[in-house]
Amino acid sequence: MKYIAGVDIGGTNTKIGLVDESGKLEITQSIKTLSEEGVYKTMHRIWETIQGLLKKQNIMEKDIIGVGMGIPGPVKNEEIVGFFANFPWERNLNISKIFEEISGKKTKLNNDVNVIALGEAVYGAGKGSNSSVTVALGTGIGGGIFVNGQIISGFSGAGGEIGHLKIVKDGKLCGCGQKGCFEAYASATGIEREAISRLMVNKKNMLYKKIGGDLSNLEAKDVFDCAKLGDEFSIGIVDYEAEYLAMGIGNILNIINPEKIILGGGVALAGDILLKRVEEKLSKYAMPVTLENGFKIVLGKLGNDAGILGAAALIR
Repeated sequence: MKYIAGVDIGGTNTKIGLVDESGKLEITQSIKTLSEEGVYKTMHRIWETIQGLLKKQNIMEKDIIGVGMGIPGPVKNEEIVGFFANFPWERNLNISKIFEEISGKKTKLNNDVNVIALGEAVYGAGKGSNSSVTVALGTGIGGGIFVNGQIISGFSGAGGEIGHLKIVKDGKLCGCGQKGCFEAYASATGIEREAISRLMVNKKNMLYKKIGGDLSNLEAKDVFDCAKLGDEFSIGIVDYEAEYLAMGIGNILNIINPEKIILGGGVALAGDILLKRVEEKLSKYAMPVTLENGFKIVLGKLGNDAGILGAAALIR
């Protein structure tokens, strides 16, 4: 049996696992990334962790056929990181070459959200489909586009940045510095921003009571929790979220025409109260043909393991 090491590198923690040829995740471990110590120390620590996992599983080092990595930043040619979103490392680093010198193993990498999308496409909610787009709904909105067995990374490694589709001309300010982005409206941050704006003029609702009247306590989850309990004020905010989510997904469908949209991230955990509203509104924004032939919106299946499995799939 041959194995692949999957590495999901985050700003604070790095998740590492061993995946067999069938896609079974054998063992995982999380370590601190400690990027401030420099790229070489971080990469050495990752390889040492992989070696420790091999010993625990009684797997020979020669049976590792490669190492896949997901990393926050645009990646060119599955080896060079244009810049690091959270790390004090230099631009245009060839991480693949560095890790291959340390480990002696073939190494490929891609953007962290692209890797999550690849995991879901190959082993998770998109398994068996020829094309899917994963939409990661969290503090921001990330995305990954999977077509014909490949993740679309683009010319500069920035492919899949669907959170920065422009859906409102000169609209709300986004964290990227531009205005009117999909992310500014349909992310958890966008939901919280809209809820706070409404709560400032309407305090007679379940949501205001839930947060004890302190707007700084508000989280997107509070909105969905109250909506599920029938709070009309919160349901109005969910409708607002669903409208913009349908608009963004509609644009994706018109451009990519995938078999599936896979929703992940914290906002997707809202479940049917959000998903059903998005499905109802989608025909306003997507060409009818993109909604035919068995098209589905589904929730991601792999959870926290998506990054490790997707990283391993880079070597598959």
